[in-house]
Amino acid sequence: LTLEAAKGFYVVHRERPFYQSLAESMSAGPIVAAVLEGAGAIAAYRELMGATDPKKAAPGTIRADLAVSLEQNTVHGSDSPQSAAFEIPYFFSALDLSARG
Repeated sequence: LTLEAAKGFYVVHRERPFYQSLAESMSAGPIVAAVLEGAGAIAAYRELMGATDPKKAAPGTIRADLAVSLEQNTVHGSDSPQSAAFEIPYFFSALDLSARG
């Protein structure tokens, strides 16, 4: 992910003080993008990820166990269907995706 692409992905945070460092962190190395689907997928994945701030994340969550800092919190997940609608096409075309069912 290039720095410019990371800035575009996190454009919603452009006025926040952590925006630049977050974009730099996301573009510092390889990423793995995935789309999860299912009833309650967003809430379930957010529970698995833990709080955005790893210092506040529950033990056993991805961020509590693996994150380095708030900006380098290891994992990202959409917080709503609206966010997912923006974020998924950022990495995947319609040809890449196939709905279950």
